[in-house]
Amino acid sequence: MNNSAPTPTPTTRALTWCLHLLVVGLLALAAVRAVADNHAAAGWIVAAAAACGLVYAAGPLLPRVGRSRRAAALWLASVGAAWLVLLTLSADAVWVAFPLYFLQLHLLSRRAGLAAVVATAAAAIAGFATHQGAFSAAMAIGPALGAAVAVAVVWGYQALFRESEDRRRLIEELTATRADLAEAQHTAGVLAERERLAREIHDTLAQGLSSIQLLLRAAERSLPTTPENAARYVDQARQTAVDNLSEARRFVAALAPPALEGSTLAGALERLCATTSTRHRITARFHLTGDAVPLPTAHEVAVLRVAQSALANTIRHAEATVVEVTLSYLGDHVAVDVVDDGRGFDPGRLPVPDPETGGFGVPAMRARVHALDGTLTLESTPGRGTALAARLPLSPTTEAHL
Repeated sequence: MNNSAPTPTPTTRALTWCLHLLVVGLLALAAVRAVADNHAAAGWIVAAAAACGLVYAAGPLLPRVGRSRRAAALWLASVGAAWLVLLTLSADAVWVAFPLYFLQLHLLSRRAGLAAVVATAAAAIAGFATHQGAFSAAMAIGPALGAAVAVAVVWGYQALFRESEDRRRLIEELTATRADLAEAQHTAGVLAERERLAREIHDTLAQGLSSIQLLLRAAERSLPTTPENAARYVDQARQTAVDNLSEARRFVAALAPPALEGSTLAGALERLCATTSTRHRITARFHLTGDAVPLPTAHEVAVLRVAQSALANTIRHAEATVVEVTLSYLGDHVAVDVVDDGRGFDPGRLPVPDPETGGFGVPAMRARVHALDGTLTLESTPGRGTALAARLPLSPTTEAHL
């Protein structure tokens, strides 16, 4: 209820309501006992209890009390004044001091809260002693012990809250650090792959093109005096070009799955389903919707890998009899859906990836799809099969090249 108070949670809200009910109950107790005992000032006690309750009820209804310590202090002073009036009329009002301790410690600063608790405890002891007509050490035990308990509980809770907040901030920092580290590792991997390809290109294609240039220059110098030498140089340049073409094709083959070599994506998925049906006790059916268009290699690789991984998971875990693989060309998107009639599972309880037991399939598929700004949706219910859908957008630049 102040600037340093934690954000309300279901637990703190429940405790707040318990405190409200305790105050109301104790005020009602003082009024009821005054009437039941035919107290001489029963009317005044009931009026004072009602007034104290009304002043107390105004606090939760005033937004400033929850945002400003000054407003909270003024409200507590008003509640305290109404309580003191009730205390002068009835000894039963001494019990209201206990919830007041918690309010003072919660709303005021540490030092001001402690001072208010001490003053409230002293007033409760003095008021009770006045009603009894004498003072004894036993009279001070109740209010003093209640004050000590309240201080210990509230300060202990505040210490736990501060420790929890420190741990939360630490976890957020660690999470951010891990994300930065993962990004750095990803960048390092990309740079390493670029460097590898750069070395390969330099050592093969670039060197070959340089040789072709030198051979053609030599052939040019041999003309027209020694045409046989020029023909030999041109033949060597042609063979170098053939070798470079083979190297370029090797690069392309190394970057694309063998299943896509000399085939369309739809053909590769159809063969994948046929192979799956032949090798395993499951019927895998392939469906094609939309007008097939050429896709970038990265998109074809991602779609094929997602389908392969999904079928592998179906075979290993689903105990399915039929699985449907659908490739859909949706204009600005391409999608692949894998639906089986297996036993299903709870998507919220996916196993944590582990080097020993696996569990990398779904995270790997999701990472591959997200790398192309796509989405991966996984729907499953125990006993009702599983449906996986990967959707990849085709950028305007990509579509312009199709």
